Amino acid sequence: MKSFYSQLVDKLRFFSEKLHEKQIFRKIGITYQVFWNLFLIVIIVGLMSIFFIGGTAAGYFASLVKDEPLRSQDSMVADIYNYEESSQIFFADDTYIGELPTELERHQVSLDEMSDHVKNAVIATEDEHFYEHEGIVPKAIMRATFQEVANSSVQTGGSTLTQQLIKQQILTSEVSFDRKATEILLAMRLEHFLEKEEILEAYLNVVPFGRNASGRQIAGVQAAAQGIFGVDAKDLSIPQAAFIAGLPQSPFGYTPFTGSGEVKDSLEAGLRRMDTVLRRMYEGGFINEKEYQEALTYDIRENLTNRTPSPIDDYPYLTFEVMDRAEKILLEQLVEDNKEKLSELEGEERAALFSELEAEARADLRRSGYRIHTTIDKDIYIAMQESVNDPSLFGPIKGEDQEEVGAVLIENHTGAIKGFVGGRDEGKMENHYNYATQATRPNGSTMKPLLAYGPALEIGVIQPGIVVPDTPATYSGGTPYSNFDNGYAGLISVRESLARSRNVPAVRSFQRVPHERLRETMINLGFTPSDEAQPYESAALGGAFDVTVEQNTSAFSTFGNNGDRVEPFMIERIETASGELVYEHERKEINVFTPQTNYLSIDMMRDVLRPGGTASSVPGRLKFSADWAGKTGTTGKYQDSWFVATNPNVTLGVWIGYRQNQQIEREVNGLRYGPRTQRIWSNIANAAYDQKPELLAPSEQFAMPEGIVRRSVCSITGQAPTSLCEQAGLVRSDLFNANFLPGSADSNLNSARYVSINDQNYLALDSTPQEFTDVGVTVPDTIFGVSNIGDYLPDSMQGIVPDRNAPNNGRAPGAVSGVSLNSNSLTWSKHPDNDIVGYRIYRASNGSTNFEQVGLVKGNTSTNYSVSDGSYAYYVTAVDTAGRESSSSSQAEGADYSEEIEESEPEESSEPAEEETPSPEEENNEEEEEAEDDNDDEESDEDEESPDTEDTESTDDPEDSSDDE
Repeated sequence: MKSFYSQLVDKLRFFSEKLHEKQIFRKIGITYQVFWNLFLIVIIVGLMSIFFIGGTAAGYFASLVKDEPLRSQDSMVADIYNYEESSQIFFADDTYIGELPTELERHQVSLDEMSDHVKNAVIATEDEHFYEHEGIVPKAIMRATFQEVANSSVQTGGSTLTQQLIKQQILTSEVSFDRKATEILLAMRLEHFLEKEEILEAYLNVVPFGRNASGRQIAGVQAAAQGIFGVDAKDLSIPQAAFIAGLPQSPFGYTPFTGSGEVKDSLEAGLRRMDTVLRRMYEGGFINEKEYQEALTYDIRENLTNRTPSPIDDYPYLTFEVMDRAEKILLEQLVEDNKEKLSELEGEERAALFSELEAEARADLRRSGYRIHTTIDKDIYIAMQESVNDPSLFGPIKGEDQEEVGAVLIENHTGAIKGFVGGRDEGKMENHYNYATQATRPNGSTMKPLLAYGPALEIGVIQPGIVVPDTPATYSGGTPYSNFDNGYAGLISVRESLARSRNVPAVRSFQRVPHERLRETMINLGFTPSDEAQPYESAALGGAFDVTVEQNTSAFSTFGNNGDRVEPFMIERIETASGELVYEHERKEINVFTPQTNYLSIDMMRDVLRPGGTASSVPGRLKFSADWAGKTGTTGKYQDSWFVATNPNVTLGVWIGYRQNQQIEREVNGLRYGPRTQRIWSNIANAAYDQKPELLAPSEQFAMPEGIVRRSVCSITGQAPTSLCEQAGLVRSDLFNANFLPGSADSNLNSARYVSINDQNYLALDSTPQEFTDVGVTVPDTIFGVSNIGDYLPDSMQGIVPDRNAPNNGRAPGAVSGVSLNSNSLTWSKHPDNDIVGYRIYRASNGSTNFEQVGLVKGNTSTNYSVSDGSYAYYVTAVDTAGRESSSSSQAEGADYSEEIEESEPEESSEPAEEETPSPEEENNEEEEEAEDDNDDEESDEDEESPDTEDTESTDDPEDSSDDE
């Protein structure tokens, strides 16, 4: 077969012969023949050169793209539409908050949401043959190649919009022939996969446009329109569209804004570029003469938009909190997708993969254009921030630390966080440290109803009206602990202990609950144990582990939701820009307490806000009423102060303190730290109420569930009351869980004779003179596992006798000293012996030596006796528990006793006749009959619905002081 070139020569020779056949060529001589042959040679050489150069170029082009894989349609389309877009956050009612901080701000819009002017401006300026070419314009490529080879100072560019899109989304900005060749190849391929409108839409969504009025980098026509002129892309006018269309050639050279968002001093470069775009629009027939002239006079500087603060400027605490939570959600999804791979790795390899997933989640959040919808109520959130802007309620700055506040408001039945205060001075946050969700602190006495009384109520070892002694105590290891005032209240009920925030009864209640039960409750409340031994006994007082304000408030929301805690959340759902659901919160509810335990806890915590409770001032500071139940708390060394309260709708928790754990001021502007915390809490509650009264002030109260009854109980023993218990003043009427009603009448109480020594009661001895005894009620010396209970009986319980015998030193007491008579008052010194049960008073008249007993004084602490006549002489003797009497004291003579008499020993007085008293057995029988009658009467109270709580005593509790201003 002949070669291509041989065939070409033959065809030229044939053509020449045909010409020679014509007469005109016969008349031309040999000269013509020479020139014609030369012409044929030039043509042949030229064509050969063209084919050679073309073949060489094709071969070179093929070599440039030989490593480029053949991309599928799906792969290319996915890359084209995989452009970064700023994620946005919204309040609970879909009110726009702003964009999450990112290096590049972009908002995707469809082509029909863009002004025709901006489409025309871009085509006229960047690619006038856009609708005719198939991805490339060869002439433009040759021109650009020649300029590149010749190193021309004027570069007219040779890229179509399709090529620019390929460079932006698939390739890099590298300047090389390899990259350019690949760009050409992919541009032609893309034209087969996408319609022209799709290519134009993608281009206008990805191309960079410099900076916006906030100084942030922008890409895409929507971000440019909003960020430069404050309008949407669909509303761009001709001059605005022309200005924006000119930016891609030099985004940061033509942009009107600096990196800080200030308008540049000179806009000349950008305006010249706008004029060029307008001229090309006019020449291309996109605008008429009038529109062209009007656009040239448009004042760009005058129409630039104002700086728009980002959500990180207005709501830094909220923005960073949403970012953190959203990242965790996306990370959880990535971990789930990679769980098999993670399970196969260990050590550093596993940690490295996890770090990669974290970075991917972080980047994905910022570039994927997510729409993050939160539970935060905008009005409540802003009001909460404003409510803490009262410096008079906060302590002084210490070093570089100001006293801070953290607060969280949770809707009980959903777990939705409606608002929070991450710290003072919202908008001035410098370190992203959120005191509501990040700062961990011991929660002090707010833990008592959660982890001390709640679990003990759950298993029935305590009830509100039962006494848990407030007496000296130690932890199981022997370490002593005490109350805030280093004193003890003695035999007080659980209800009163909680209202007065006593420490000892809380720990004693905690100690009665099995460890595994406590641990389970701790976890269900949302607290995370750091080791298997937790919770330690100190956890009953809010020690041993730290919690956030969010965790503490969530735990208390259990009480507001009938004993079930709903996991708190702030992100409702995450969607793509097109509305595709990426994540939606699923409600998680955990049962912590039975409805009965929950209601008893609520009812006791109501007393905290009543007179005598540690937060009694709160109701008076609220502008609305609701059924609140709460608890105050302070930590050791006064480093933290808390108040958390719940009602049937919401729970609000507040903490104040310093970041560096410094001691808070005990008093600021006349307010102690407890009342300050409660006033801050009240201010926040009032502010939220002003915005959403139906949320903060529900009309209904906590409903008492079935299984709660009112009963009278002998509080000191926890059993049904007897007449002896009533005689001792120990009967209390309170609410009970019907599953743990008091047992039968208590047989631990008995009637017995007792004496008082040093203001403490003891059982009288058989030989103790009856005249120095009283009849009282004996109680066990060990109650609730506490011994020597009688040492802590209050003065108001004089008839209570511990089960212990009176002391007896085995010898007769010495004579009483210091006897004197002043007017009608006979006094003497207290006898030093520890078994003295009282004193006898003797007298003799004028001229007589016969002294006779005229009175007695019970107990050894009272050392005076009133006399009616000063014409007598007196002396005093001491009597001990065994009935032994001391010798007579020195005499004390009245003013009218002047006759000298012989000294003589007094006659022994006979003991007065004993009164007839019933035997202890007879007395007990009578009391049992009375107790039966009492029990019959109590049956009628069984179904009483509304509790009657008794007022607790006021306290100057330095830990949880009530505000008595």
